[in-house]
This record gives sequence, C-alpha cells and structure tokens, in this order.
Amino acid sequence: MLQLETIDPRVLGQRVAEARKARGITQEDVANYLGCSRPTYIAIEKGERQTKPEEIVKLASYFGRRVSELVRSGEQVVDFQPHLRAVVEKMKDENQRELVEAIGDLQRLAADYQELEQLNSDRLRYNYPPLVNLDTPLDVVELAESVASGERRRLGLGEQPVHALRRLLEWEVGLRIFYWPLPSAIAGMFAYADDLGGCIMVNRKHPAERRRVSMLHEYGHLIVNRYQPGIDYLNIPGRKPTNERFAEAFAISFLMPANAVRQRFHEVVAITNDFQVADLCRLSHFFFASVEAMAIRLEQIGLVPKGTWALIKESRFAPRQAATLLDLPAHEETLDYYPERYKYLAVHAFEQEKISEEQLARFLRCDPVTAREIVMECLTRKVMEDDGSEHPIQFEFQRSLLNQS
Repeated sequence: MLQLETIDPRVLGQRVAEARKARGITQEDVANYLGCSRPTYIAIEKGERQTKPEEIVKLASYFGRRVSELVRSGEQVVDFQPHLRAVVEKMKDENQRELVEAIGDLQRLAADYQELEQLNSDRLRYNYPPLVNLDTPLDVVELAESVASGERRRLGLGEQPVHALRRLLEWEVGLRIFYWPLPSAIAGMFAYADDLGGCIMVNRKHPAERRRVSMLHEYGHLIVNRYQPGIDYLNIPGRKPTNERFAEAFAISFLMPANAVRQRFHEVVAITNDFQVADLCRLSHFFFASVEAMAIRLEQIGLVPKGTWALIKESRFAPRQAATLLDLPAHEETLDYYPERYKYLAVHAFEQEKISEEQLARFLRCDPVTAREIVMECLTRKVMEDDGSEHPIQFEFQRSLLNQS
C-alpha cells in the first residue's frame, strides 16, 4: 500500500493536474472516472484533500503514468506546458496532438532530471550570458555575430570548431538538452524556469548537423527571449521575426566563426589557386556543419558568389555520397534521448542504492536489461594487454583526490 503521509498534498495535486492536462482530459472526465464530484476532484488538484492510495493508482492508470511518477520525492517542477501548448494552438499545426505529447515528454524529462539531481545532491551549474536587448538600432545579424563571438570567448573556445557541442552546452553553460522524435517540420522547442534553467528539446529524427544548428538556435532564443517558451520550425513563411533572425544568425556564427572560416578558405586558395566543391565538403566536415550551411556561410561572408548553394543544389549534389568518396570519417555523435550528465546521475543513484532497477529503467527510458548494460558501460572499460587479451577496468569516479587517508 502506498505511504502518502510524507507527500505534500499540494505537490501531489500539481503533478496530478500536470498529468491530466498533458492528456487533454477535463476535470469533469476525471471526476466521473473516480466516481466523485467535480469539486472533490478539484480539491485533489489544489492539495486541499488527502488523496487515497487507490485513487492514486486509478489516476496513474487513467493518465498513462506510473504511480512512482506521481508520488516521487522532491518538489514539483515548474509547469511550462501551458505556455508551450498556447504556442501550438496559435500555430494551428496539423501535428498538434504529437506536439502536445512532446511537450509533456519535455516536462517529464525536466522533472526526472531535477529528481536525479536531488537524489545525488548535485545541482547543474548555470553559466548563462546576460540577456541581450533586440530593441536597438544595430543590425540584428551583426548583433548576433557579435554575441556569438563574445560567447565563444566567454567559454574559452577561441575560434576552434566545437565537435562535442551538446556536452559543451550542458557542462559549461548549464543547458538541459534532450533529443526526441518530433514532427519532421519542427527543429526543436525550448523553455526556461529559474529552478531548471534552460530546457531544450531537439528533433531526434534530423541529421547530426541539423541538430547542432537547432540546439544553438534554441540557445539564441534563451539569450534574447529567455522567459518566452517557443517551438521552432525548419521554415517560417514570410518575413521572420527579429528574435528568429537573431537565433538563426547566432547559431551559424557560433558554429562557423567568420575569421576561422576565412582563414581556412584562404589557406586552400593559396595552395590550389581555387576553391572547389570538394574543398567545400572538407570545410563543412572540419566545422561539423552541413554542406548547405557551410556554402551559405561562405556566401554571407563574401567568399563565394551569392547563389552558389542554389547552383550546387540544382546539380543534384549528394552530400553523404560526397563524404564517402572523399573518405571523410563520420563524426562521433550520440543519439541518447537525455544528456550525458543525466545518464551519469541515474547510474550513480542506482550504484548508491537510492533508486531501484525498475526506477533506473524508467529514468533511462529503456527496459531493465538495457539499463544494466548502460550501468556497465558507464562504470567499466576494456583495456588491451600486450598479448592481445582484454580485461575490464572499474572506474572509481567518486574517489576523493583531497582525502587520501
């Protein structure tokens, strides 16, 4: 039987309300399902009435949730779903139901991340730049270029390519970036709350190069309109709003710094006295960007004529085939639903026996067998001996470097 005495009724009520809204169910529907009056059910959501264990079980089943999700330890995470759902309703998108479900997934992922931090007493360090005001006479694209350059300096990146971008934005900036299957026309979505920081969901279906631009695009939004959750499409009809133009230019400028691109471009031309399609492919690989993004960047900087990419595209150019012919190795890129730090927090909580194997599997969005494999993968590595034999080594991540006694 569930022990509900230790759970704050207000927190439980907020979780019940969030689960109901995520399913698009009315309070009247839930009241009828429980066999109680609507005022009685409203009192549950407000935390004014103690919920019975059997009611929790029925509610979890009705909302398609696990009981543990409703009664887990820790405070309720800020609910940013209403704001994102309002954006969806305004868009009148044909994929509205799928988007609403994804918004609920983002909310639950954020809540799980916070719970893991509480279990491990390890809060994510936020290292955000100050908000940028777009209400200035400055050209928005030039402003974005300047902000991207300053952000690179602030993070100590210089002008080098950033290949492990998701890891950098998590560990050095404090963004929670999730990969999730979204409608193909959607690049990603973002939300911000003071206790959670920036939460970003990027379309897992898109290629790695596109995902990198998308996560930086969302970061650009958090720099200029941090408190306005939003959903971004790959293409926006008509003239783009100022904040969209900033986010787009910020992402490209951060990914492919103008000075670094110029330097690499001139190095090629100085040696070959030309810059060919093959050189474009190599340059895009160097910066871990799509060939299209690289060509457009060269056009922006004025290194190739305007319309260069359009001509290449008309020739039915195939970037993936070109990469194979040029023997350009694939970049290492994880497709994990959750960030690296999230995974390690879950594994550590399990190792410390703070969560069960079933809870671990829930956090990692997989079955128990796969969860155990993830634990082993995180805690052990194989080393090769001189004789060709292999043996696993166990990492002692929690071993203190200060207390050697």
